[in-house]
Amino acid sequence: MPEGGSTGGPLEGVRVVDLTTVVVGPICTRSLADQGATVIKVEAPEGDILRRLASGCRTPSMSGKFINFNRNKRGITLDIKRPEGLAALRRLIAGADVFVSNVRPAGLRRAGLDAAALAVLNPRLIHCGITAFGSGGRYAGRPAYDPIIQSLSGVAGTFHRAVGEPRFVPMVMTDHVTGLVAAQAIGFALYRREKTGVGEAIEVPMFEVAASFVASEHLGAASFDPPEGPTGDVRLLSPDYRPLPTSDGYITVHPNSDAQAHAFFEAIGRPELKADPRFATAIARTENAADYFRLRVAALAQRSTAEWLEIFAARDVPAARYNTIDDLLEDPHLQDVGFWQGEDHPTEGRLRHARTAVTFGGGMRTETLPAPRQGMQTDEILAEIGYSPAEIAALRETGAAR
Repeated sequence: MPEGGSTGGPLEGVRVVDLTTVVVGPICTRSLADQGATVIKVEAPEGDILRRLASGCRTPSMSGKFINFNRNKRGITLDIKRPEGLAALRRLIAGADVFVSNVRPAGLRRAGLDAAALAVLNPRLIHCGITAFGSGGRYAGRPAYDPIIQSLSGVAGTFHRAVGEPRFVPMVMTDHVTGLVAAQAIGFALYRREKTGVGEAIEVPMFEVAASFVASEHLGAASFDPPEGPTGDVRLLSPDYRPLPTSDGYITVHPNSDAQAHAFFEAIGRPELKADPRFATAIARTENAADYFRLRVAALAQRSTAEWLEIFAARDVPAARYNTIDDLLEDPHLQDVGFWQGEDHPTEGRLRHARTAVTFGGGMRTETLPAPRQGMQTDEILAEIGYSPAEIAALRETGAAR
């Protein structure tokens, strides 16, 4: 394995060339890196915009977000607008298993980095293009970021139905979901390549991924043709589908099955509700979701969060305290499972990050790499693909490599 390769993990030995920026692509390639793939992050001379776009830096161009989304990767800076820089990228791709980009397809074609061109260079290559919109539709080629996709895909519309105005999830949710779907698709393609020996092209469009995500939850009665009722899950679209106030804070309680709902009624001192036709069965509670949620609101305000948690735990009713973002840092379960991990970055000092949540009994990645400073491994990566010291110096002199 080349110097700088990973040790352990189900994707050990898989080599990935990562021509992505911001969140959607880096989430995909971080997922591959966390599971053992050797990921080479290729940046243009101006660098990934996320280095500067997010707040929170100790040194310029190393934001906390960039560090989180680009761990376990090695970095090289190439100016692929220069022929020498593009040639170096193509040489990297010639020896890779996977090429991931979130460059618009027209740009890839102009550079000769589209799937058809690279299949000639490397027939075993998995070419994954993450796009805003699928190539077969009228939106193809348009630029988009997460808020555009949340707005168009119905995510913001779910808030409109629930609380009376469209809102965005305060995370780049469609970036995350699409990035993870892309990593999943690459895994599927690698499995098929093991059987066929041939690579393939993957297109992962953010809009279609997000629209599928929303439709899976909210198509509902409109799944039937003709529809059996309106779209939308009335429980999820209730304004009271949220952490609810207790006498001293908030709690989330979500009895779903009949046994859980009946135990909840016992817990709040309303056992007669078990026989109430509005609440006796799951179907009835769905049809009367507004009343069911209002019942919860009134009951939970009567006691403290700690009291309710003890009462619900004794009856096996699903419930949890409400965590702020800051509370996550001290959550006892996350402490138990070693979720928060520390590292000493060579330039950024002591850092904290969330470990990958998935574990594999057959082995996990044991070597960790810090998120790279821009061009941190340019020289060593070029040397690995056959460039001599004189050739590397020449690339640097022309600005094709940095």
